[in-house]
Amino acid sequence: MSIQKVKEYLKSYGRDKDVLEFDESSATVELAAHAVGVEPARIAKTMSFCTKEEGGCILVVTAGDMKIDNSKFKGCFGFKAKMPKGDEIEILTGYAAGGVCPFANPDGVQVYLDESLKRFSTVFPAAGSSNSAIELTCDELQELSHATGWVDVCKSIL
Repeated sequence: MSIQKVKEYLKSYGRDKDVLEFDESSATVELAAHAVGVEPARIAKTMSFCTKEEGGCILVVTAGDMKIDNSKFKGCFGFKAKMPKGDEIEILTGYAAGGVCPFANPDGVQVYLDESLKRFSTVFPAAGSSNSAIELTCDELQELSHATGWVDVCKSIL
């Protein structure tokens, strides 16, 4: 199970016991916000994108009330934002859709954090399953995800 992989990974940071598991799904921003009991914007959604190289993937973690701005994405990364389809997601990230998270990813997968997260003292990324999360500060998220850096590639959904 992927959540076990995340817990094992977080154990070396002393954070494995902080993983929250829910009796309900947290596979979407709205469901996760309901399960955690916070506003949807504080859900740190991890989005996967195919790179120019076949079989490559990057992850962008954004605030729950944001979506990718295609022109900002292309300006930042030098290629068009294209999400993997179906089974590709799990092959590329190690996690099924709804549980993709920025922890314990396969070698070569880079994690980027969107600036939209910085307005919150804590955020809630998934922890490897469609019914889990962990509360982290942005600094903790950066450290635990081994993020390559901060980017500005989103715009508000509203």
